Amino acid sequence: MKEDKQSYQHVMKATSLFGGVQVIRILITIIRSKVMAQLLGPEGVGISNLLTRPLQLITTATQLGLDKSAVKEISSQYNKEEGDPYRMIAILKRLVWITAIIGAVCMVLLSPVLSRFTFDSDAYMLTFVWLGLAVLFNQLAMSNFAVLQGLRKLEFLAKANVYGAFAGLVVTIPLYYFLKLDGILPAIIATSGFIFLFAYLFARRAVQTHVSVTNAIVLSEGKPMIKLGMALSFSSIIGLVVAYLILVYIRSKGGETEAGFYAAGMVILNTYVGLIFNAMSTDYYPRLAAICDDLQQIVKAVFEQAFIAILVITPIVIGFIAFAPLVITILYSGEFEPTVSLVRWGIVGMVFKAVSWSMGYVIIAKGDSKLFMKTSLGFNSVLLLLNVIGYHYLGLEGVGISLLVYYIIHFIVVRIITFYRYGFKMQSGFYSIFIKCLLLCVFAFVASYIQESILKYSILVVLIAISSLYSFRLLDKKIGFKSLINSILKKKK
Repeated sequence: MKEDKQSYQHVMKATSLFGGVQVIRILITIIRSKVMAQLLGPEGVGISNLLTRPLQLITTATQLGLDKSAVKEISSQYNKEEGDPYRMIAILKRLVWITAIIGAVCMVLLSPVLSRFTFDSDAYMLTFVWLGLAVLFNQLAMSNFAVLQGLRKLEFLAKANVYGAFAGLVVTIPLYYFLKLDGILPAIIATSGFIFLFAYLFARRAVQTHVSVTNAIVLSEGKPMIKLGMALSFSSIIGLVVAYLILVYIRSKGGETEAGFYAAGMVILNTYVGLIFNAMSTDYYPRLAAICDDLQQIVKAVFEQAFIAILVITPIVIGFIAFAPLVITILYSGEFEPTVSLVRWGIVGMVFKAVSWSMGYVIIAKGDSKLFMKTSLGFNSVLLLLNVIGYHYLGLEGVGISLLVYYIIHFIVVRIITFYRYGFKMQSGFYSIFIKCLLLCVFAFVASYIQESILKYSILVVLIAISSLYSFRLLDKKIGFKSLINSILKKKK
């Protein structure tokens, strides 16, 4: 029983550490988004996202998923008594320099095509050429983050993330203020540069042993990393292509302003609410990869992660449903009011995502690359189809509805796949908790459409209180917040 409590406490500690990091990064993102919205308007938000989507796509397509596969390889070697993680780190560094240069060259060569496809104009061709620098910085930064994550140097990883994001913000604000729309490009490059700088500095401090490797060793021993990485890269590429196509489709139908509304909604869902998943994945993935051959341990780890994820995210989802108009006005401006309906529908899907996300990592940890590629292609095809249909018939609200439908489908399919492929089955008692949390979110969603303001917000505040108390009670039973806080305080002393 004590061992179980310690296990839950470990998950919560890692979540708290990177939850705190994500909160700081969220605050930085909020300030950046607010400044952009105020100085550049929805059009500036739309243009920024139309540039960053292909940037992410080229970065992911050319880095071969090494940022994820390297975490698995380094973590596996780090947990073995006779493992050599530093050899894998040396191989990773050699590979990443190759992929980073290839990525930058690809961005330059594809700049005319990207400009025409994204903006129906050649005016942004030089802009895409300069984004080659951001591709280089992004890949080098991600490889250093992978090293820190694989070695479980979580405090270094946290500091590198925060310092890089803050330095980028300091440079970004004056660029937007003085250059307006022309400041978007240098802001993207500067932010990428600072993130790389701090990732490199902290990775250098973490790696005490340096190993020299030949090209022959890189090619032979780096094959497993490349193989798994390419599968993971394929999945990420498909996801980014779909996100890019949806954004371009909305721009073609509604213009840069409508694209800005959509981009703002997706930032709220994937960044502000998604911080829970980002915080948890930092420790969860390497931990799961280290026990990937033990089904009993996997079931235990997934249950713990899903249990904490669902209870932490439920009050957040209800809070966003209740105060979506106010939140969007604070984060952006009153001009972004059309985003409210998209966020309210889409955020209910986060409850399903909390479970399917926890189970889906089993496929990655197992290194089941072929299955991962097939499911990624299938899921993203469904997402693209649903988003296009939703926007065509119901506009931005239709996109929100399609996201909810997609997350439900994703949850059902991942549950079926992990059961029949690996014999994975969630521990008893979990789904009763899941249903209760889901019902609380559904009640909040329905209440948000009540016309009488006093009645509506009274119900929503009560639901926030109920969900918060329910989550706290169950989490405290498993974790013991008093002993967790005491252990953290002792460590600090």
